[in-house]
Amino acid sequence: MSFPAGWYDDPQDSAQQRYWDGGFWTDYRRPREGPPPPGRPAFGQQGQQGQQGQQQGQQTYGQQGYGQQGYGQQGQQGYGQQGQPGYGQQGYGQGLGQPGMGRQGYGPQQQPYGQQGFGYAPTVKSTPDGQPLAGWWKRVLARFLDGLILFFGTLPLTGYFFYQYFQVAVDYEQDIFDQAAAGETQFGTGLPWEAYKWLLPALVISLVISFLYEYFFVTRSGATPGKKAVGISIRLRDVPGPPPGEAVAKRFGVYNGLSLLGLLPLVGTLFSFLALLNDLWPLWDDKKQAWHDKVAGTNVVVGPQQPRR
Repeated sequence: MSFPAGWYDDPQDSAQQRYWDGGFWTDYRRPREGPPPPGRPAFGQQGQQGQQGQQQGQQTYGQQGYGQQGYGQQGQQGYGQQGQPGYGQQGYGQGLGQPGMGRQGYGPQQQPYGQQGFGYAPTVKSTPDGQPLAGWWKRVLARFLDGLILFFGTLPLTGYFFYQYFQVAVDYEQDIFDQAAAGETQFGTGLPWEAYKWLLPALVISLVISFLYEYFFVTRSGATPGKKAVGISIRLRDVPGPPPGEAVAKRFGVYNGLSLLGLLPLVGTLFSFLALLNDLWPLWDDKKQAWHDKVAGTNVVVGPQQPRR
């Protein structure tokens, strides 16, 4: 049994909640402004009823013997649950912080993220339903990992074109150097067209494969392999789950469109600056959205997305 991603009672501090990403505890916490729900003992404790049942069971074991009452039946509270003989059905209190053992469980109590209750007051930025937003550095690391995967994955198809492009670029720079050494003062502006005729096919191939890569993974699980590696995912801001194809296409178009326009002569510097600004925008945006997130209505969040059925 696995617990869905969400806010649960912190196993190390009963006065706050901690975000469970579906597989591990994260560092995101928020305070609790009220008592824990009735009948839910603190993390790692049996609770009052379980302790009483254990004490009475031990008395029975020493006084009555196995043949009359059995091990721990006199108190009818058992070793963890009132009204059940023996060791009960809830295990040893709440256990050690891993989900899925017993009804009460060795870990977080089920409570979907976004459900406030008992005066919970979020202290981290999140989606409207309470899923924490991913930090900027995790987004950068995920982009870097995906970039490595795509570079080496597409290299067999683009390597020849890139080689020819760099060869032309190096020869052009050498010509400029030779002209300067000869005392000439007038030089051409920008690379010759011969360089771009090799660069464009490489970019088109890379762009198509990149789009298929992102579309395939994000529409199915909400995360590319790079995002999965750092524990983040993409979703619509107002709707959990993997985003639809239209939103994925919008994100991809804005992000990569700015990068491609940065390659144009003359105006490339302006678009390169805009692309950089788009990358940095989540650092100060109150919703931690880059421009491509705002266009698509998405957020990058902590934890996985449950595939839609």
